[in-house]
Amino acid sequence: MPETPVTAPSAEPRTGTTPDREFTVAERSQFQLVLRRFLQHRLAVGSLVVLVLLILLAYIGGALWKYDFGQFTPDKSDAPSLAHPFGTDAAGKDQFAQVLRGTQISLQIAVLVAFFSTVVGTVWGAVAGYFGGVTDTILMRISDLVLTLPLLAVAAMLAHNFGGSWWLISVVIAGLYWAYVSRVARGVVLSLREKEFIEAAKALGASDVRIIFRHLVPNALGAIIVNATILVALAILLETSLSYLGFGVRPPDTSLGILVSEAQTALTTRPWLFYFPGLFIILIALTINFIGDGLRDALDPQQTKVRA
Repeated sequence: MPETPVTAPSAEPRTGTTPDREFTVAERSQFQLVLRRFLQHRLAVGSLVVLVLLILLAYIGGALWKYDFGQFTPDKSDAPSLAHPFGTDAAGKDQFAQVLRGTQISLQIAVLVAFFSTVVGTVWGAVAGYFGGVTDTILMRISDLVLTLPLLAVAAMLAHNFGGSWWLISVVIAGLYWAYVSRVARGVVLSLREKEFIEAAKALGASDVRIIFRHLVPNALGAIIVNATILVALAILLETSLSYLGFGVRPPDTSLGILVSEAQTALTTRPWLFYFPGLFIILIALTINFIGDGLRDALDPQQTKVRA
């Protein structure tokens, strides 16, 4: 029986086939990944835009506006108009200028509170979580004691004795809010201190200070930043409450809380004096909360779905 010849497959590419494509993968930094995920959170991005516009309006608009917040005009108790967009009060002060000044003071207090509280609370919690034992017990019992204090009552008492200027009010509020950050920082550090990279740093002879501030705190920044944004909103609301009760910033300066407090008696006759500063308080608090929500989603490595 004759053998059938076997033909070796041709090494030539078939006609009509496309050559293999080469793919290149662009490496993204951690910042780029976080930014990309934050930008996918439409509500947070929109809130950031609104907050930036409010800040620009408060500082740039306040500097360019034709009236000063303490300036008296002949137009007394005027309703909102082109000359006075937010109307005027019984003394003839332009309400638009006062709201812009109040927004400046309230934002300055909130940012300073968030900064002081975050710095103190992060260091406090990181030290407690890293060393553990007696150090952790003592530090966190002090933190728990601060958390049990009636916030508004203690803040009102301290502000009455030491307050008056906006930065003193900031220090008083920060002295009550740092404990919240300390518990968050401690919890994150407790979960990180047993990781391999911490053991490696110890094996290489790194000092405790270096491990805390070079390795632990940077890896805990995600949760800390989110809590810092929440503190901004909480500080604005607490400052508003203190000013409403008469324990906040004192005249001749003003804040959004003072404007709301002074307008409560004119709510039925001149409602614009109450609603405009109240609207600014709501906008600032809501936008900061939504931004914090977006940052939490962007910084959480376990997050699989970005909420919009």
